[in-house]
Amino acid sequence: MTNTASRAGPSGLPSVREVKGPYDGAVPEEITALNEPVILRGLVSHWPAVEAARSSDQEIRFYLRRFEGQGAFPVAAGPPELGGRIFYSDRFDGENVQRGQAPLGEILDRVLHFGSQDEPPLIYLASVEANRALPGFLGENELSIAGAEDPLISVWIGTQTRIAAHNDLPLNIACVAAGKRRFTLFPPDQTPNLYVGPFELTPAGRPISLVDLKNPDDERFPRFADALEHAQQADLEPGDALFIPSMWWHHVEAFGAFNMLVNYWWRTVPSYLGTPQDVLNHAMLTLRDLPENERMIWRDLFEHYVFGDAEAARAHIPEHARGILSPIDENLARRTRAFLLNRLNR
Repeated sequence: MTNTASRAGPSGLPSVREVKGPYDGAVPEEITALNEPVILRGLVSHWPAVEAARSSDQEIRFYLRRFEGQGAFPVAAGPPELGGRIFYSDRFDGENVQRGQAPLGEILDRVLHFGSQDEPPLIYLASVEANRALPGFLGENELSIAGAEDPLISVWIGTQTRIAAHNDLPLNIACVAAGKRRFTLFPPDQTPNLYVGPFELTPAGRPISLVDLKNPDDERFPRFADALEHAQQADLEPGDALFIPSMWWHHVEAFGAFNMLVNYWWRTVPSYLGTPQDVLNHAMLTLRDLPENERMIWRDLFEHYVFGDAEAARAHIPEHARGILSPIDENLARRTRAFLLNRLNR
């Protein structure tokens, strides 16, 4: 593989660093171990789906119909006036799109029919497991990722869309099978400058930035200019992919008439460790509104027991008596979870 230096993207933002193959249908661990996004140019150009998409929108639709899953699938729809932006309603009490269910073939037909219009309506199948939506698709469109055991593989199909900046806990490789996509990425430390919305009410399952990247309100969101100083951009064509490290914020635009993305999500730690988001939620319940001096005490305790040297925090205790201070295995995780549930249910 060869590295390509960053350059300015079409909007003037620095481009994400690129790596070019040959890849031999695999992503090496030297990529997934990085803590920065990387464009993998042409990673999945060998996919039959990509070849079909490069031929025509009709051809990719015909190709996908071969694998059409049974039943109905979730689809979002909205008028052309949205410009493809999935966001909150004007009253901030729900979404600005309508949610429904439809057979996959019908969704594909609607995307093909409306996608080529100058101002298409929004039609969007979001984050459905590939083996459910398109059984057999992955058998013909394969990708191996070093260190990714049993990744969650999802598909996204739609007309032009704009998804607000959000982050995900798992590592992510996003592969463009059809259409064009632009990712604008921000490192995790830019959270204070992105004006993140509520945790519970969210259009995409994860909290999103309230800033409209195409039309930022500088008066309402003055710190967003600081976030842009740290932003990077990735423009992807069919066959290209992007590695997104854990918790990096990413705003996603789909530009094509018929767009398809295939995502590979995985974590590098066992699932029995749970999710840090639950810790954050509970900390806001129990710690955030304490008097400042008490909060500072707990900050020091977290630093000692969670972010500090784990061995130093337990070395003075006999090994058999260390309890949750011990290295976490599946058995200890199960016992700890039961203990926490018992405490929370009091």
